[in-house]
Amino acid sequence: MTDTVEIDRLHKRYGSRIALHELGLHVRPGTVFGLIGPNGAGKTTTLRTLVDVIRPSSGTVRVLGEDPRHGGAALRRRIGYVPGELHLEGRSSGHRMLSFYAQVSGTRDAATTLRTGRDLADRLGVDLSRPVRTLSKGNKQKVGLIQAFMHRPELLILDEPTSGLDPLVQREFLQMVREARDAGQTVLLSSHVLSEIQQTADEVAVLANGRVVADGDVASLRLGSIRRVRVEISTTDAAATRAGFDRVPGLSGIDATDADGILQLSGTIDGAIDPFIKALAPFEVRDLTVEEPDLEESVLRLYGDSAASAASDRSRGERGTGAAEPDAGSAVETRAEARVETRAEARVETRAERRTRRSMRDGEGRR
Repeated sequence: MTDTVEIDRLHKRYGSRIALHELGLHVRPGTVFGLIGPNGAGKTTTLRTLVDVIRPSSGTVRVLGEDPRHGGAALRRRIGYVPGELHLEGRSSGHRMLSFYAQVSGTRDAATTLRTGRDLADRLGVDLSRPVRTLSKGNKQKVGLIQAFMHRPELLILDEPTSGLDPLVQREFLQMVREARDAGQTVLLSSHVLSEIQQTADEVAVLANGRVVADGDVASLRLGSIRRVRVEISTTDAAATRAGFDRVPGLSGIDATDADGILQLSGTIDGAIDPFIKALAPFEVRDLTVEEPDLEESVLRLYGDSAASAASDRSRGERGTGAAEPDAGSAVETRAEARVETRAEARVETRAERRTRRSMRDGEGRR
C-alpha cells in the first residue's frame, strides 16, 4: 500500500541558512502521525512543503500519490489544512465563509459538507453568525479546524492545531482526531505539547535543527519518561531524608529547602516514577506536583547527542564549510524567494478570500 505522505531527502535552504536537511518521513494511510520538536525545528516548513506553500530546494515529496507542485486544485480538495498562523479576516460571517469552503473543498456535495461544518461548530462551541473578524483568536482557530475537517478529507495536515484553544475544546479536538482515524482518514499534526501527541499519535518523528533525530511509536521514544517533581513532606531529620532521596533511581537535580519541619524537594525523574513514590511512603505528603518538562528539554535530554550533532552540522553549513557560498545572483534570487514564501505563508487562503468577497458582493448586488 502506498504511503499517504512520502518525503525523501527533503532539503530547504534560505541562502546560507538550512531549514531542512535531508529530511525523510513516511506516513501510512489511516494513522495519526505526530511531528514534534522545539520551536525552529522545521515542523512548519515541512508541512508547508506538503501543501505547496513552500517549494523544496531539493528532494522529493509526494502527497496522496502526487507531487504537490503539480497536483493543483484536485489534490488540494483531498486535503484539510490548518496553518500554524491562521488569518481569518473580512466582514463575512462564519456561516458564509464555511459555505464558500464547502463549495471548493472535498468531493461530497456542498450541502452535506456544510451540514457537517455546523455540527462541528456546535461541538466546538463557536457562533458562526458573527463576522469572522470580530472573533477571538480561539474562535478563529475553531473556524479553521471546522473548514479542515468538514469535507472529510483523505489527509488532514494540522500545524499547531490547538493554539488558542481552552482545555475543554482541546479535549474535543483530540476526539475529532480519533474519529477521523477510525474513519480511515490520515492525520499529520505538529505540536510542541507532548500530551497531545501521547494521547493521539500512532507514530512520531522528533525534529531538531531541521533533521529527524528519532522516530517510531510513542512508547518506544520514551517521550513521557522525563518528569519534573515537587513535593512537601513532614520530617524531623531533613538531612537524613535528603540523603535518602539522593539514592532514588532516576531522580536528579535535587533541590531541597527545610523550614519548620517541612522539607520541600524538587528534581527531575528520568524513567519509572515508582521508586520515587515508594520513597515518599514513610512520610506525610503535604503537597505533590508532577509535570512534564517543555519539549525542548525532553528532546535535549533524550536525544541530546543527535540534536547536538544536527546543530553542529547546521552551524557548519551556515558558515559555508564544505559548500560554496552563493553568488550575488543566487543570493538575490533566494531573498526574492523568501519574500514570496513569507507572503504566501502569512496568507495561505488569500485567493480564496478574494473569491469569497467577490461572490458575496455579487450576491448582495443581486439582492
